[in-house]
Amino acid sequence: MTKTRLYFVTDIHGSDKLFLKFVNAAKIYNCQVVIIGGDIAGKGIIPIFKLGNHYETEFKGNRYKIENEKELNEIKKEIRFQGDYPLVVEKEEWNDLIKDESKINNIFNQLIGESIENWCKIAEERLKNSKIKVIINIGNDDPPIVEEVLKKSEFVVYPNEKIVWIDDNHEMLSLGYSNPNPWNLPGDLPEEILEEKINKLVDSTKEVRKSILNIHVPPFNTHLDIAPKLDKDLKPVLTPGGEPEMVHVGSIAVRNAIEKYQPLAGLHGHIHESKGYTKIKNTHCFNPGSEYSIGILKGVIINISENRVDNYLFVEG
Repeated sequence: MTKTRLYFVTDIHGSDKLFLKFVNAAKIYNCQVVIIGGDIAGKGIIPIFKLGNHYETEFKGNRYKIENEKELNEIKKEIRFQGDYPLVVEKEEWNDLIKDESKINNIFNQLIGESIENWCKIAEERLKNSKIKVIINIGNDDPPIVEEVLKKSEFVVYPNEKIVWIDDNHEMLSLGYSNPNPWNLPGDLPEEILEEKINKLVDSTKEVRKSILNIHVPPFNTHLDIAPKLDKDLKPVLTPGGEPEMVHVGSIAVRNAIEKYQPLAGLHGHIHESKGYTKIKNTHCFNPGSEYSIGILKGVIINISENRVDNYLFVEG
């Protein structure tokens, strides 16, 4: 009986360190298919100011004086490892940029696009002779430039709103969106739209019970969708004991679809602090969580045969 080993990670938010770990893990774990489930763009630009014959920047709460090109390249690498984008710029130019939302957004998108294009090249260079299938999706936090770049790659498979065969027996249905959340992100959609998109994919599926549901947002009311409750100012609501009040924030549409269609497995992310596994009827659902800000790649290895999930293992490093 043919078996397939998947390696699934998500929410790496621009970190070069995590992407390189992801690519290296493909061979280390002897996987046939490796998947990133979305939210791959970083969150910000770190300016590095050119001041005469040296540079200065502030990063991770520390101020750095950079004396030469070697030190400049090292700090750029550190910034990219965390997931942000370094930009060497004059102070006056930076002050003008941050006053013009259009200009700063254009530069931000350019830096994101260049980074992801480089990731696709790295994946191809290191894995093209291995027959490992590399699948990278968007998440609700990813701007349109992410989709544009992924679509251009001739090696990386971009699966959003498509059905992708991961082997001869299993289709994967992918959506990189989320139900609405307080941040009003690019990929936030009403539950009824999520439901429509899921149903459209299912209608084109050959055998949904043998399929993998790769949806960025986890199903509602599970171990995979627990996050701090926020007030109107986006600050955590505290319990009388001073601890954050935790609530379920996942998608009802995703939950309903899993209960109705019973795919083989569900691959989810979005809620970084909610690493876990749950089973909804016959469907095995996973969220490996994320600790991208401290350089730890969290993932799950899943072994599947034709009609079942044989076993799984959460890994990190």
